Amino acid sequence: MNRREALSSVALLLGGTILGAEAFLTGCKTTSDTGLVFSPGDISFMDEVAETILPTTAASPGAKAAKLGDFMSVIVRDCYEEKDQKIFFDGIKKLDEASKAKNSKTFLDSNEQERHDLLVALDAEQKGYQKNKKTDQPNHYFRMMKELTLWGYFSSEVGATKALRYVAVPGKYEGCIDYKKGDKAWAT
Repeated sequence: MNRREALSSVALLLGGTILGAEAFLTGCKTTSDTGLVFSPGDISFMDEVAETILPTTAASPGAKAAKLGDFMSVIVRDCYEEKDQKIFFDGIKKLDEASKAKNSKTFLDSNEQERHDLLVALDAEQKGYQKNKKTDQPNHYFRMMKELTLWGYFSSEVGATKALRYVAVPGKYEGCIDYKKGDKAWAT
């Protein structure tokens, strides 16, 4: 199983357990306008982070094709609580600072391997943080970015039709279908 297949499986298993999942239930209704604005540079940055997490392969397009920077900006601005918005927004700067500390250059100036290695290190950091955090502590900013990447990609047209198996108008219900190793997960 390759990384994309593993992430696909995780995304399906997570379902509504990701941060911001209340958006499915509430329709992203916020009670106040926090004035949070993502610049085109922020959106481009989030596209690059998402593309590093889910890069383009020969089999399917990457996160940039799904315009995940735009998706993240809308979900964070319209669905996250103010405290989570701040963590996410500050996380963009923290990720870039981590890149400068590790690679002596910004995330956008780093090459593909440097970006990958940085995000692997941040993922390990967030897993340790999440494991040891108390219930009243906020989530790690990179966890938010990764969850939004998975949610946005696998619920986008690109992710559902190119990375997952998709039938626009499915036929009869088949409760038990044989799985062959290497088959894509179903989007429908």
